[in-house]
Formats: sequence, C-alpha cells, structure tokens
Amino acid sequence: MSKIAALKSAVSASAASVGSAPGRTARVRTAPVRAVPRLLAPLVAGTTYARLLHLLVGWIFAGIVLMIYPGTYHKGLGEILVASVSLDVVLLALTALIPAARRAEGVQARLLLVPDREEDIATEPSRTWADRRRTAGWLIGRVVLGSLVGFPVVFGIAGAFDLLTGPDALWYLPLVPPAAFCFGWFLVYAGRLQLAMAVRLLGPSPAERLAEAELRAERLLERNRLARELHDSIGHALTVTVLQAGAAREVGDPAFVAKALEVIEETGRQAMEDLERTLVLLRESPVGSNGPATEQPGIDQLPGLFDTARAAGGPVEARVEVPSGTLPGVLSRESYRIVQEAVTNALKYAPGEPLDIRIAVRDGRLELRCANRLPGSARSAAGPARPPAGGTGRGSTGKGGKGLRGIRERATLLGGEATAGPVRDGAAEGAGEWVLAVRLPLRLGS
Repeated sequence: MSKIAALKSAVSASAASVGSAPGRTARVRTAPVRAVPRLLAPLVAGTTYARLLHLLVGWIFAGIVLMIYPGTYHKGLGEILVASVSLDVVLLALTALIPAARRAEGVQARLLLVPDREEDIATEPSRTWADRRRTAGWLIGRVVLGSLVGFPVVFGIAGAFDLLTGPDALWYLPLVPPAAFCFGWFLVYAGRLQLAMAVRLLGPSPAERLAEAELRAERLLERNRLARELHDSIGHALTVTVLQAGAAREVGDPAFVAKALEVIEETGRQAMEDLERTLVLLRESPVGSNGPATEQPGIDQLPGLFDTARAAGGPVEARVEVPSGTLPGVLSRESYRIVQEAVTNALKYAPGEPLDIRIAVRDGRLELRCANRLPGSARSAAGPARPPAGGTGRGSTGKGGKGLRGIRERATLLGGEATAGPVRDGAAEGAGEWVLAVRLPLRLGS
C-alpha cells in the first residue's frame, strides 16, 4: 500500500507542476488561431470595401443625374434610360476636357482602389487629346460599372432585410451564408475589374512612360557624372596630399615642410568644397542656397591647379590659348576635370617628371594635349618631391584605369574623342612620353 500511495503522490505532484508551469500555461493560452481560409480572406479585407465605396460614388452620380433629369414620373422605362444615359455621357465627356479632372480621378483611384503599385495609376493632368479621351472612357466606364454594382447592392440588401424580417424568416435563414458568400465575391471581382480599368485608362500614357524612362536615364547619367566628379577631385587631392607628405618626410627641410603643409591645406580645402558641392547636388538643394559651394570649377581655375601640381614637385609647363568666355559652361567644367585627371595621373605614376599641357581652340574645336615623360627617360631638374614609400612609377595614366575611362566618357558625351598612350622616341630603352589628346567640339552636338 505504501508503494501505491507513493506512486499516487508522485503522479499528482507531476500533474500540479505541469499545470503550474508558466511556459505550458502560456502556450495553451496563446495557441495560434486558425487563419482565415483563402476563400474568406478577400471578403473581410478592407481593400474590398474601399473599392466598393469607389464603385458606389459612380452609381450615386448616375442616381443624382437621374433624379434631376429626366426623373422617374410619367415616363416609360425606355425613355428614362435613354435620356439619363445620354445626359450622363455628355456631362462626363465635358468633364474629361478639364485637365485637372484626370489628376483628381487618379488621386481618388489610388486612395480607394489600392493598386499594388501606385505608379500604375497616374496623377498627372491631361496634356494631350489622347489623355482626355482615355479620361472620358474612364469616367463613363466608372459610372456604368458603379451602376451595375450599386443597384444590386442597395436592392439586394433591402430585399434580404424584408425577407429576414417577414413571417417566413426562419425558412430563409439557411440561405444567408451561401448568399452572403456569393454576394461578397461579386463585390470582390467588381472591385478588381474597376482597378484593372483604372490601370488601363488612368495609367501613364506611352508618352508619359517614355518621359519617365528618359528621366530615369537622366538621373543615372547624373549619378555617373557625380561619381566621376568625386573620383577626379578627391583622387587629385589625395594624390597631392600623399606625395607632399612623403616628400616632406624624406627631405626634412623645415622650409620645404612648411610649403608642403601649405599645399596639403589648400588641396584639402578644395577637396572639401568639391565634396560639399557634390553633396548639395545629391540633396537637390536650391541653386545658390550654399553660396560658392554650388559653383562649378572651369577652365579659368586651371592656373590654381597647375600651382598645386608644381608645389607637389611636378614641373608643369602650360599654355592655355582660350579667350575668356569662349567655352560654354559645361565644356569649360568638363575640360577642367579632364586636365585635373591628367595632372593627377602624372603626379601619381610619373612623379617628378615634367608635364607639358597645351590647350587651344582650332577650327571650331577645343584641343587639349597633356604629355609627360615616361619613368626612365632623362629627367629634368625637377622639384624635390618623390613618390611615397611603396609607390610605383608604372607609367602614366594607367591603361584601363577609372581615370582614363572617365576621360573618354566625358569626351564621348560632349561629342568629341580622347586618345591616350605612350609615344616612344626610340632614343633609349623606356624613353618617350605618355600623351593624352582630347578634341571637343565647341558647339555641343555637332
């Protein structure tokens, strides 16, 4: 008996522990509720009833017109329908002529029809007669479909109410669930049809789709241009900074160190201005809101660029034969970036070698030529700057590098051409120059 009593006590203790376990209790209380079956989910979705409201607005419009004219008294059904439909079509067609009507319908359709993607329904006013025709088709179709749904909804609900409140209501109660199910799916499909019609008639026209594609392409080109701007300006600043810091460390002359720090400071300041200008463009700030930060460098700023290169130990001999104001703004800006990239590459890959730059306008074209000696050629009496530790003089503008590719892209976009490569003079092994030649038309697109 003692064993049986001990077994009973053990069982009751384990049952008590299970009943009092908070984890078990929580799991029992928070058991997941069965999901609504797929067939019932659309019937309880808010989207279905938002679309129903949109449909009923069209039916209400037709009802108001019917009450005003032709009315429902002393007329036959055929005469009422003909007069009402004719007046509805005329009013809706006249409304579609108003450009803002398309915008108003698009906004309302986005809010109530709940498309998967809002951009499938345009919210722009009518611009062409094709837009007005599509808007007229939408207005007429909306009223027709709304009427086909509105009458069954109102009269169906009224009839069901009469049946369920009549003396034979118990006989009709079993029919309520299947009738409600079928009626609910009727509303679901009516709303989907309304949405499909809105996408078809209120969606962007072919011209609007083309304009949107062009806008996306323009934004992509703008992003690529900003990337090139950052690559050229920041790359130049970092190259000059690294060369100056390395040369100052190796030379050790206080005067040279002071000059190197001055160049690093000025180059860093210019790089910060370029970075701020690019960030302003990315933020789409209003032009002029940040003062000089929104100004683009042009060919007039090249002397400052050459001074920075000379301070970095790169002998630069430049001849710019371009009258002030001759170049369009975009051509002046792109020319500055091309020369900046050429100077940066010369400092990076051929430090201390002389750099010869010629810029002139000939035969309606802007010609830029940047040439520097290849490493291994006879050196001129250059400044004291040397490549930093770990640096290599592997030629000039590295073939296939981002800098040279960016120069070619700029030239192509401006309708010109760019060539770059070594030119050997045959005097000695490794002797020769790296030459970058760019030709750009003064009139863009020519």
